[in-house]
Amino acid sequence: MKFLGLLWANLRRRKTRLIVTLLSILVAFFLYTYLSAVKTAFTSGLDIAGADRLVTIHKVSLIQLLPVSYAQRIANVEGVEQVVHATWFGGYYQDPRNQLGVFPTTEAYFDIYPEIGISDEHMQAWRRDRTGVLVGMASMNRFGWKVGDKLPITTSIWGNKNGSDTWEFTIAGTYDAAKEGVDTTAIIFHYDYFNEARAFGQDMVGWYILRIDNPDRAEEISKEIDALFANSPYETKTSPEKAFMQGFMSQIGNIGAIFIAVVGVVFFTLLLVAGNTMAQSVRERTPEIAVLKALGFSNPRIVTMLLAESLLLAVLGGGAGLGLAWWMVTAGGDPTGGYLPAFFVASGDLVAGIAMILFLGLAAGLLPAWQAARLNTVEAFRKVV
Repeated sequence: MKFLGLLWANLRRRKTRLIVTLLSILVAFFLYTYLSAVKTAFTSGLDIAGADRLVTIHKVSLIQLLPVSYAQRIANVEGVEQVVHATWFGGYYQDPRNQLGVFPTTEAYFDIYPEIGISDEHMQAWRRDRTGVLVGMASMNRFGWKVGDKLPITTSIWGNKNGSDTWEFTIAGTYDAAKEGVDTTAIIFHYDYFNEARAFGQDMVGWYILRIDNPDRAEEISKEIDALFANSPYETKTSPEKAFMQGFMSQIGNIGAIFIAVVGVVFFTLLLVAGNTMAQSVRERTPEIAVLKALGFSNPRIVTMLLAESLLLAVLGGGAGLGLAWWMVTAGGDPTGGYLPAFFVASGDLVAGIAMILFLGLAAGLLPAWQAARLNTVEAFRKVV
């Protein structure tokens, strides 16, 4: 710490170069942090997917329906502890641009997903109201809704028996995330009401979610379930929840690979910029380094000082970039206004960002420091900078 003033003075010798380099590092780590929040928004479901949960869909496609009677047969399979079904209702609020994730299901849905936090009061209110819905807090905040509000939702899929495409619900309660990364944009309502009121597709559901007693038997149980319905009009495909969600996400693209590719290119470019800055700085101070050696500074101490200077440069720029992006994500929230199911900077990404800053500082200063250590004192005094 006693050389901190010297390190800072060395960095400030070329103020324009210092500012440009710091801004380059700041922008790079700002982009890294903000993009990591975007990546989390698209892949957060994978992180919370339960190892003890399986998903059963129609063998042909997710959009094909399955009989509701399958629930009991699936529940009878050894190792299956609980079964619940859900169906994609879709729909929008007032404007087609306000698309919503709406699902008719049963109360058992909240038992299978304990990461969904809901109060007893709101659950009781939902039970009492046939047309009641439970709304995630992200959607409540997005539209400014309140408990008790009437909620008209228009859907292009499920027409009502009364001939209308608009279903009117009442917000009976809300739910929130009991753990980080849980989607709080969805709207959940009673399957019984949906089944009675829809114009077609009675006694059919979209997919089944089941909890098993032993995740190690997931493949075995999946095969047994699918064998039950083989050669039937509604054959099934069962897979672990994470595999199911990965397949669903692959339709959008490999977000993780895209993120790694972008960060890799930016980081490599940044390494060249920071390394060039340190190399120029050391080259300009060749006579000064020679003086330090003549005064008795050892090679390890000179190497340490130059690496510390490089680390200081990386920490100032990278730390500012990480902090600014974290503040914008935390204070500004979802930039899409609620379309993303989760938008936050994961702690693992922050730790990785800090590690990248330290690596950048060491890597950028390593070669110039090594060259300074090999510097011949007599030859250095002859150089003209």
